[in-house]
Amino acid sequence: MRLSVYFTLSCNLFLASGYNSFSKSMETIGKKQYQVQHGSCSYTFLLPETDNCRSSSSYVSNAVQRDAPLDYDDSVQRLQLLENIMENNTQWLMKVLNQTTRLELQLLEHSLSTNKLERQISDQTNEITKLQEKNSFLEKRVLEMEDKHTLQLKSIKDEKDQLQVLVSRQNSIIEELEKQLVTATVNNSVLQKQQHDLMETVHNLLTMISTPNAKNNFIAKEEQISFKDCAEAFKSGLTTSGIYTLTVPNTAEEKKAYCDMETGGGGWTIIQRREDGSVDFHRTWKEYKMGFGDPAGEYWLGNEFVSQLTNQKRYVLKIYLKDWEGNEAYSLYDHFYLSGEELKYRIHLKGLTGTAGKISSISQPGNDFSTKDADNDKCICKCSQMLTGGWWFDACGPSNLNGMYYPLRQNNNKFNGIKWYYWKGSGYSLKATTMMIRPADF
Repeated sequence: MRLSVYFTLSCNLFLASGYNSFSKSMETIGKKQYQVQHGSCSYTFLLPETDNCRSSSSYVSNAVQRDAPLDYDDSVQRLQLLENIMENNTQWLMKVLNQTTRLELQLLEHSLSTNKLERQISDQTNEITKLQEKNSFLEKRVLEMEDKHTLQLKSIKDEKDQLQVLVSRQNSIIEELEKQLVTATVNNSVLQKQQHDLMETVHNLLTMISTPNAKNNFIAKEEQISFKDCAEAFKSGLTTSGIYTLTVPNTAEEKKAYCDMETGGGGWTIIQRREDGSVDFHRTWKEYKMGFGDPAGEYWLGNEFVSQLTNQKRYVLKIYLKDWEGNEAYSLYDHFYLSGEELKYRIHLKGLTGTAGKISSISQPGNDFSTKDADNDKCICKCSQMLTGGWWFDACGPSNLNGMYYPLRQNNNKFNGIKWYYWKGSGYSLKATTMMIRPADF
């Protein structure tokens, strides 16, 4: 008898259609099926029909009965062989079962790994979706902010254009007002001079009537007698403060100047005066050289005249200051003179005393004179253009008595005003200033 063994493996991971087709093919062979369930897999074995085995055994039995001595050993050997074959098949089946179990475990692990990977992919997909949504939100916000900033910039530009138009109009108005102010100032200066001359004439007439010597003084003024300086006029007997005619040294040129015959014993020649802002002090080099303004009010005597005068003999300089609160102070220099034009009218000062600061607000050693068209300061900038006016600037230093005139309540925090740092600081613009000189031996 030949024993044929067939088996099939069916797991829940296989397709049902494949398993059904395999079963049908086995049934067509006409063999008997034996099915064993192991875990999630089932095993089907196909063995010969028992009738065939019975026929074979009867055959063997008949054969033994006919020829027992001869066929018994052979039958035993065949049975032994069949048992060996069965044992081998059993071992082989066990190996198949073990291998199948390992495959099943591997398939299960693979399935778990696949599920885990799918979950991770799903989680990452969700994260990507969230990031995309957040990115879309941020892009929307950025676009909104860009639109908002664009509108703001447009609004600012429109405001800037409006301000520029307004500033242009105001500049035109200011220029017109400045022209009117200059005209009014000129008229006012003429009226002041006429009034001053009239009062001086009346005063001299009254003095001449009351005192015998006053007649000589009146005659001297009527004949416009020239003096070297106000100290010389004072010593000649002219002790009334006013406008006098001075002669420029070494020339026949005459110069009008105001003489202070009262302060500190008199004899002072006024070389600068600021009191009401009626005169523009932002002038050219030539104007500061020759002088400008009205000696009866605000004026600058002239650098050339002062240089010629102070190089004849030793002079003292007194600077009188007044603030908007009614306070007064002064700085007195025992020795003062200006170099000539070839040395840029450099200022020289020695021996400071007074109440307007223990340190000189005019930098020492001397600085050259600068104007808006002649930059001779020690700064890479142009101090005269920044601070206005002509002055002995250092690096736009601590003083500028020829700066912009600012009225009350507008005089604080003014960098380009009339300043004297060591008395009122750098941002305070003064109300009035006077610079006067007199011979040291007066």
